[in-house]
Amino acid sequence: MARPKLLKEGDAVPDVTLTGAGNRPVRLKDLVGQKVLVVYFYPKDDSPGCTAQACGLRDQYEDFVAAGAEVVGISSDSVASHEGFASKHRLPFVLLSDAGGAAREAFGVPPSLLGLLPGRVTFVVDRQGVIRSAFESQLRVGEHVRRALELVRTLASESAAPAPASAAK
Repeated sequence: MARPKLLKEGDAVPDVTLTGAGNRPVRLKDLVGQKVLVVYFYPKDDSPGCTAQACGLRDQYEDFVAAGAEVVGISSDSVASHEGFASKHRLPFVLLSDAGGAAREAFGVPPSLLGLLPGRVTFVVDRQGVIRSAFESQLRVGEHVRRALELVRTLASESAAPAPASAAK
């Protein structure tokens, strides 16, 4: 069976439900609307690359919030693993468990280069629930953070721009 294609710019965010803190269900579409979402899929809590990416997002988190975005990390790790990872590294954003891989499949996130680990992809989703960009794992983890913040700031400036004058008389 063919693997689903990676979602790209212009695609709608999938309607998936993941497990959040306290084992509560979190429907991703319910997070759409109030803020731009930076949804990042990563292979594993506490692995070197994933820790570097999470800490990079942590270090820039206030910049994301100031630009009107929320960060959501997704991996197949358990809620307990996420809670330990977030506590250990003082992560201020939401981590969701995709234990069955349904979200990863819905977004079309491919496995890593050797297929041994889940892949790393960062999506920026606008307030209407449309994916504005997807950064694949070939980028260095720091690039995911930099490029996502750059796009979030662009989206914030677009939404702050005055509406064009009406042609009505």
